[in-house]
Amino acid sequence: MSHGGNGPYGPPPPPPYRPYVPYPPPHTPLWRRFREDEWPTLREVLRSARQVHGCLWLLALCCFGPTFVGLVICYPLARSARIQARRVFPPSAHLRIHFPDVVRIQRNRAWAALAATFALMVAYASPDDWDQAIQQFALRMAITPWLLLLSAPLVITVIIRLAAPAARAGMRARLRPSLRSALWYCGAFAAAPGLFVGGFYLSYQLDGVTVLAPLLSIVLLLPAVWMGLFVAFASPTVVRSAFQTAPVHAALPALLTGVLVWEFAAISLAMGGLPPGPTPLALIAAIGGPATVSALAWWEIHRLRTSHGVRLRA
Repeated sequence: MSHGGNGPYGPPPPPPYRPYVPYPPPHTPLWRRFREDEWPTLREVLRSARQVHGCLWLLALCCFGPTFVGLVICYPLARSARIQARRVFPPSAHLRIHFPDVVRIQRNRAWAALAATFALMVAYASPDDWDQAIQQFALRMAITPWLLLLSAPLVITVIIRLAAPAARAGMRARLRPSLRSALWYCGAFAAAPGLFVGGFYLSYQLDGVTVLAPLLSIVLLLPAVWMGLFVAFASPTVVRSAFQTAPVHAALPALLTGVLVWEFAAISLAMGGLPPGPTPLALIAAIGGPATVSALAWWEIHRLRTSHGVRLRA
């Protein structure tokens, strides 16, 4: 007797119930988390450091004991500052249109320029030239936000004037996030030295008053260190995004980069003159860097126009 194709004893029993267990997420290497993801906690770093042989740890503590202790103390501070910097200034939130090949060539160009500059300095620079190069680098790091803050309104005004009259109101409305970003960054940039000065002043006042004066001095300087780290982690995103001006016009970051690099070239020539070396090489080093940056910025604008129809007058 047939039972609908299920055999003489009826349908087979259902399989046993097995709860769904999702696959664990792929493990991200620790070095990649430092580069791309949120930094691991201090406990995770120390746990991964257990793989190092004990003799090497003992040798490192004997040779670099104070430095190692300082790094262990400052690491949670740096991690907290980086998390807040990426939260206030998201690394990729400003990108309306992203070209991976353009970014890759820009990165390769930056490394090539750094290598060429280093080779030129090694071949022709004197000790005074090295000191001047370090001073110019520090000056560039200090004035970049302020120079960008002065240049951005001029470039944005020109872009808005070039746009169609019907689009200008919307472009002005999209300026608000950029203004908030500029205020956040400039406030933090100005607060960092103020906190350092205040911390040193209070430390000087407490010196000799109490036995805990060194500990209180460190506690008073911690906010200044945190603010300085916050500015350091936020600066690459702020400079690359030009205070998140891409929502106003997709070509604004590239335009501001081209303007900023020529301003830096003029300041460097006015302060230190040509780089060391023969005059032809010095001219190439002084003009070649800004010229290649401007060429890449113009190529990015060309890609925006040909691939996405973004025009300066649109």
